[in-house]
Amino acid sequence: MPRLTPAVRSGLSIAIAVGIYGVSFGALGVAAGLSVAQTCALSLLMFTGGSQFAFVGVIAGGGTGLSALTAATLLGLRNGVYGMQLEAMLRPKRTMAPVYAQFTIDESMANATAQETPDEQSRGFWTAGLGVFVMWNTFTLVGALAGNAMGDPARWGLDGAACAAFLGLLWPRLHGRDPIAIAVVCAVATIVCIPLTPPGLPIIIAAVVAAAVWASQHRRAA
Repeated sequence: MPRLTPAVRSGLSIAIAVGIYGVSFGALGVAAGLSVAQTCALSLLMFTGGSQFAFVGVIAGGGTGLSALTAATLLGLRNGVYGMQLEAMLRPKRTMAPVYAQFTIDESMANATAQETPDEQSRGFWTAGLGVFVMWNTFTLVGALAGNAMGDPARWGLDGAACAAFLGLLWPRLHGRDPIAIAVVCAVATIVCIPLTPPGLPIIIAAVVAAAVWASQHRRAA
């Protein structure tokens, strides 16, 4: 029987808290016009909440699949940075790298880095990564089936809920002056671009602005 170490306990808590939120993505996916199968496939294959909500938000706004995928990819680049950090920390075998990559998300990264010993770091990564994956996909299906049964998304306000859900994911991650400043600048850029550009393009422009501001801040700090 697995030991309930601190890393395992925190990982299970994270899995329950975050995974249940998948119900909102499931409902928003079908509200945006995706089928239940397509919505569930996004959670199974993309499996990174911010990118998934960005994808659905662009589709719901009338954007093309390419613009939705571009927005999701830009937001998912952070997982590549996590991957480099986790490779140095956990040193996975080369053959296992694709498996580690699938479960490298905000929550598994945070739970692993919060631990002090290599064994606990590994337990933290896998407990949070696998736990969130199971819970997120389960509740995505629940939400998709429930949303599909609800009928017209506008009647329930689901057509505008993607933005609220995305903000719900973003807000707890804004710690410190610089992240908040970047978020404000990106919000202004998005608002300015919405009436001037096709659906899906404002979020891509905002991502580019965020990268430029972040790079400028780090150049000054160096």
